Amino acid sequence: MTSSANLARLHGLNVAILVTDGFEQVELTEPCNALEAAGAITRIISAARGKVQGYNHDTKADQFDVDLTFADAEPDAFDAVLLPGGKLNGDRIRNNPEAQQFVRGMQEEGKPIAAICHGPWLLAATGLAKGRTLTSAPDLQGELRQAGASWVDREAVRDGNLVTSRKPDDIPAFNQAMIDVMAERVKASVRGTEDERPDVGAGS
Repeated sequence: MTSSANLARLHGLNVAILVTDGFEQVELTEPCNALEAAGAITRIISAARGKVQGYNHDTKADQFDVDLTFADAEPDAFDAVLLPGGKLNGDRIRNNPEAQQFVRGMQEEGKPIAAICHGPWLLAATGLAKGRTLTSAPDLQGELRQAGASWVDREAVRDGNLVTSRKPDDIPAFNQAMIDVMAERVKASVRGTEDERPDVGAGS
């Protein structure tokens, strides 16, 4: 649940949510609700137009409208990215070249990337895990370490612009860490805008 202190912290922030069929539904819906309550604008991005299928563990749950495809989405149009888990989703998305290209583009700009459960699989596949401290679903720890990450068993881990988490039970901690790093991005953007304003004095 998002605290009142989080309200409007992310006003106007555009967040891309990358999923394919088979994502763990609660790892999309609860973070998405927290982001929107904090003022962010969220968009679901997937491999194809239409709807994408959520799961409750191994059982089909709800379908969600896809806003953009991986092919159409541009990193420049977004300020941050959320990677929900689900083993089937994580396995599919890590092998999608367009999804890989998207997260690499986000990383090049140092934009926040938040990944939970099997979401960090994409970080390993793109080389973004190397040299970073991360967590994930426990069965990914070997692959993340092979990809050069330092894997730790904690409910939420932040390393610079990356936030990772293990499972649905960790969502409250994950949401808070995710919102904190994204709020810093908003503040930095506001400061940058202010620095670009012309100096308007009283005259010469």
